[in-house]
Amino acid sequence: MSPGGPYASPLFAPLRPWLDRLPARPDAGALARLAEDHPIATENGRRVRFVPPQADGMVYECRIWETGEVETRPDNWHDFFNALVWLTFPLTKISISAAHVRAMQAVGEGRGSRRDALTHFDECGIVVLSSRPELLDLLRGFRWKDLFAVRRAEVVAAMRFIVFGHATYEQLLAPFRGLTAKAVLHEVSDEWMAMSAAEQIVAVDRLLAADLASGRYTRPRDFQPLPLLGIPGVTPDSEDPAYYDDSWQFRSGRRADS
Repeated sequence: MSPGGPYASPLFAPLRPWLDRLPARPDAGALARLAEDHPIATENGRRVRFVPPQADGMVYECRIWETGEVETRPDNWHDFFNALVWLTFPLTKISISAAHVRAMQAVGEGRGSRRDALTHFDECGIVVLSSRPELLDLLRGFRWKDLFAVRRAEVVAAMRFIVFGHATYEQLLAPFRGLTAKAVLHEVSDEWMAMSAAEQIVAVDRLLAADLASGRYTRPRDFQPLPLLGIPGVTPDSEDPAYYDDSWQFRSGRRADS
């Protein structure tokens, strides 16, 4: 892990208010107490609780819908971050959970690409916001060096990168070359950019919940691939513009598995 501790990356910022109140290792009991102190209800009114894995064979999403219970393995980073994302982005997690259940209830519907898209974003999602649409266009066009090196100062001033996916948070404990997230992009106002970090998180939660409830994202390829180690401040290596000449990490098009 980083010399600055497991949460040294600036991409942990959305979870930091919770991380600062928790032990340095996953603690299921502490998570359960946080859920008691900060209640969340599913779309159908079930109180969300973080519980140990159950042996009754009930499907994970069905359990959340029917009981509010989110199975959370002890001493497990993946489930630890999932619980913290529930606490940080409750509206979005509620929206994803309900969308999974609706997709399962559709007549003749199998797993399907809609549920695959929901899972991809739940695991690896990030939202990118900017008050300068031309910066978002550079990201859409995979013009990484133009965006992150040539216009680096503008990116720092006028873009925000807010990680949602709990698997991505787990990977950020030991980030690796090629680490990629699935992004949704939003143009926002200068007034939005001036809001506090806490206000921005609340606003992002509303945006993402609406995005994922809309049915706009029906397959994993609907999300924009984003190489996380290219974001300014995530690794000191990116201070050198030549860093973005790595065409394996900063590809000019979608990865085959995007």
